[in-house]
Amino acid sequence: MNSRIGGPGQLPLRGRALLLWGEQNLGFKMENFDASLSPYFRALLGPRDTRVKGWFLLDNYIPTFICTAIYLLVVWLGPKYMRTRQPFSCRGILVVYNLGLTLLSLFMFYELVTGVWENNYNFFCQGTRSAGEADMKIVEVLWWYYFSKLIEFMDTFFFILRKNNHQITVLHVYHHATMLNIWWFVMNWVPCGHSYFGATLNSFIHVLMYSYYGLSSIPSMRPYLWWKKYITQGQLLQFVLTIIQTSCGVIWPCTFPLGWLYFQIGYMISLIALFTNFYIQTYNKKSASRRKERLREHQNGSVAAVNGHTTSFSSLENNVKLRKQRKD
Repeated sequence: MNSRIGGPGQLPLRGRALLLWGEQNLGFKMENFDASLSPYFRALLGPRDTRVKGWFLLDNYIPTFICTAIYLLVVWLGPKYMRTRQPFSCRGILVVYNLGLTLLSLFMFYELVTGVWENNYNFFCQGTRSAGEADMKIVEVLWWYYFSKLIEFMDTFFFILRKNNHQITVLHVYHHATMLNIWWFVMNWVPCGHSYFGATLNSFIHVLMYSYYGLSSIPSMRPYLWWKKYITQGQLLQFVLTIIQTSCGVIWPCTFPLGWLYFQIGYMISLIALFTNFYIQTYNKKSASRRKERLREHQNGSVAAVNGHTTSFSSLENNVKLRKQRKD
């Protein structure tokens, strides 16, 4: 080569030594990581699955870790950066983004359901190599599911750009940051078999959720959107059903590693706790405050009933305020 930099063979001795050290210590390749596992860890989680070796983002954990670190850094610094700036509308981008994720979720849901049906998966417990080559369809779809968790980081970035910081809750950040990392490990150890169930339910819920978000990006559609509350209820039901199905694998075990089942039950319990708290804070307290407001209006309604003008003016003033608030 005539290049001044050249290939690895033309590097000076010190450069070659550093490159070799980096490959040995920072590579985090499949063989090195697998070899470093303790026998106890391997006994709980089983051997690493070689079928996904060479797949995009799966050989090396570092890119997934770095993406998560960047995500958390943006969550921390983004609102500070936007504090003195005007919010972005992002309306057109949001419609396209949410439509794209709706279609991707629908694709994953359809492929998982048909794959499970065609492979005669056992609801109670399904090993990762029970269906032979037919398992590869599930593996391929679950890779898209893992990759979709990286795409979904954009949910938070849009909140920051639109200055909807009240939506960046502990639940939101915890769920987004953990799912990508958990599914990197799932794809490397248990990329099919019993892992299909939670991803199938979640894909269905995301069809409803992202279609709702896409429609809510269009102001004229907002009065007709009534099912947000039921999406949260569906998410809670999803976690309960996943715990039930996962527990079946513990009660009637197969070749699927028990360690993953125990971990999934624990993770689902954490989501139930956080989503229940979110539901109470968002819907129950809002309903209580609305009832109090209506009672207050009823108690103060005697003056309005006399002349008929106070209530009408107050209602008109509230409508004007609401229109001013909805600038997007």
